[in-house]
Amino acid sequence: MIDNNVPKIKKALYPGSFDPITNGHLDVLERARKMFDEVVIAVLNNSEKKSFLPVQTRVELIQEAVKNMKNVTVASFNGLTVEFAKNVGANFLIRGLRTITDFEYEVQLCQTNQVIAPEIDTVFLSTKPEHNFISSSIVKELSNYKTDISKFVPKNVVEYLKKA
Repeated sequence: MIDNNVPKIKKALYPGSFDPITNGHLDVLERARKMFDEVVIAVLNNSEKKSFLPVQTRVELIQEAVKNMKNVTVASFNGLTVEFAKNVGANFLIRGLRTITDFEYEVQLCQTNQVIAPEIDTVFLSTKPEHNFISSSIVKELSNYKTDISKFVPKNVVEYLKKA
């Protein structure tokens, strides 16, 4: 029997490589955490892809960047996003959008996920215009050339990459 007096917790999974996390990612996260009771940032450990930063470093940098966000946790995972969402009890996926290219890819991914896990919905959040051009790829390239990236990533990421 379902008790309708017990509020259902709205838990969202915000998956990505976050290699490294950017201010655009944090913009999406800040709005998502207002919509949901709990948000899990899920850092994909994709062994098929060459990463800029090791997964554990990405997790630690994100944990530091979100330490004051009470309803946000960080975890890493392998495999299908929807399976990890089920494992942590998330009933929503958060996907950030910057451009129309992102939208086309994300809709295709969303529709695939709906077939695999129809109980999990996807919520698309567009970044604020000032973050539209920021991508982890651009940050990586600028960092490799020792260019100031402080306008694009959290302070702790800037500090880490300066030392690396």
